[in-house]
Amino acid sequence: MSPPAKTLQNWLAGPRVGALPSLTAMPAPLLSFEFFPPRTDALETQLWSCIQRLEPLRPRFVSVTYGAGGTTQARTHATVTRILRETSLTPAAHLTCVGATKEEVDEVARSYWDAGVRHIVALRGDQPAGQTSYVPHPGGYAYAADLVAGLKRIGNFEISVAAYPEVHPTATSPEADLDNLKRKIDAGATRAITQYFFDAPTFLRFIDRAHAAGITVPIVPGILPVTNFAQVAKFSAMCGAGVPDWMAKLFEGLEEDAETRRMVAAVVAAEQVRLLQANGVDEFHFYTLNRPDLTYAIAHILGARPRA
Repeated sequence: MSPPAKTLQNWLAGPRVGALPSLTAMPAPLLSFEFFPPRTDALETQLWSCIQRLEPLRPRFVSVTYGAGGTTQARTHATVTRILRETSLTPAAHLTCVGATKEEVDEVARSYWDAGVRHIVALRGDQPAGQTSYVPHPGGYAYAADLVAGLKRIGNFEISVAAYPEVHPTATSPEADLDNLKRKIDAGATRAITQYFFDAPTFLRFIDRAHAAGITVPIVPGILPVTNFAQVAKFSAMCGAGVPDWMAKLFEGLEEDAETRRMVAAVVAAEQVRLLQANGVDEFHFYTLNRPDLTYAIAHILGARPRA
């Protein structure tokens, strides 16, 4: 669940890193994990190793991404239905507006419903490669709010949507970005999952603004464990996620030291989660990048334990 109102004030008056409650004083948070569908046989083996490694942690759900322009639609569907068929996990399928008519998107949604998939992550989607800006398909759903409404006409899906603590790169203003999130919720979304971020106050300020705007559904922070700092810094510059100076200092000089990088990454992510927990947040969504060991280690630090 999202934290109570006035969380920023709680943060300003509350604990800091280094003054947090002990791990034993905090219950293990609720977790969910994101995977991406494989493009090759070798990557498929890696994905299923990741799924098998994390399945015993009993996440609330696992999501499977959808490539830009719908480039992995078939692989996403195959991965989601296999998870449903062969594991104890609850899969959530990403579905976007890009590159398809409403009828085509509806057909995909119905196929998920018929297969027993009841959770969709509904997204506008990224523009196809070579296209500099997003242009809605002339016969498709224009934006995520339209897609959410369309999915609700097909079945009573649980629907998660995206939220941006640091504002979507194409939004005209923070207020317009929040209005867009409100439209998605009003259309029937039951949860928002955020873009990753690294400073806890950024998320807490966003929650305060969302509450003030009348958004009451859970807003789940997206957590990205960082193993390749240079790569994350480059990607963050494109997607509008801030990378604090203290983080650059922590990873400084570790370019050729993968083992230490993983240790630092685990500490950074675990402290980020603990700080948010101390301010009332009890659910987290991990972007695994199909690499399970770091996510598993962080979950262990946070108190998650495997169950049969």
